[in-house]
Amino acid sequence: MNLALIVDVLPLLCEGMLLTAQLTLASVTLGLLIAIPLALLRTSPWPVFSHAIFLYTFLFRGTPLLVQLFLVYYGAGQVEWIRSSVAWSMLREPFWCALITFSLNNAAYTTEILRGGLRAVPPGEVEAAKALGMPYALRIRRIILPAGFRLALPAYANEVVLMLKASSLASTITLMELTGTARKIVAQTFSPYEVFISAALIYLGFTFVIVHLFGRLENHLTKHQKRAEPGNNSQLRASTAGIISASQKVAP
Repeated sequence: MNLALIVDVLPLLCEGMLLTAQLTLASVTLGLLIAIPLALLRTSPWPVFSHAIFLYTFLFRGTPLLVQLFLVYYGAGQVEWIRSSVAWSMLREPFWCALITFSLNNAAYTTEILRGGLRAVPPGEVEAAKALGMPYALRIRRIILPAGFRLALPAYANEVVLMLKASSLASTITLMELTGTARKIVAQTFSPYEVFISAALIYLGFTFVIVHLFGRLENHLTKHQKRAEPGNNSQLRASTAGIISASQKVAP
């Protein structure tokens, strides 16, 4: 193995990693913003909204991301009204096609992850909030969403890592992110072993950073549980105290 080649290609691959980081961060952020209201509607008692959102998540989770990317990148140009609209200025650019596709795909998975977290919120906490007179919107903001996101955090961290690796598909539509840059270097040097090992090491490093950050966030969000006394009664007292404190903050 040519170690000197690995050292030489690392700066070039790091340049491609910047585009990978931009795509991953932007798609995860947009996906989360889309998924939060969808997850709330997905768990709502209104079947019209719940079934419509289920259809959306089923379509995006049940079809390959590569097919979705090709449909947006190649298919949008085949529709006349899209080419004549303002949206064509974005859809003709591969970066925006990748970002839109990744965001919608990530939103579908994140919606179902958050739905599971929201349904796992202890009913006693919600009932206690109702007993204290909290309106529905306040219960969502102070009780249900924070607790549901905390419960869904491990699964959501895995989804972010999967989105990082899925961003390599952007190379199929001419974007020179990390994988695309690695393929270009391989075509020039005919050394796939060293180049792709270097790319894999960069992906591993980025994944380590993501896992570490989510681990820190999870420890921060659950530190009150570690301080709680053992036993169900102490946990119930801690939950009730948190709800009472939240209600007092909004009291006039």
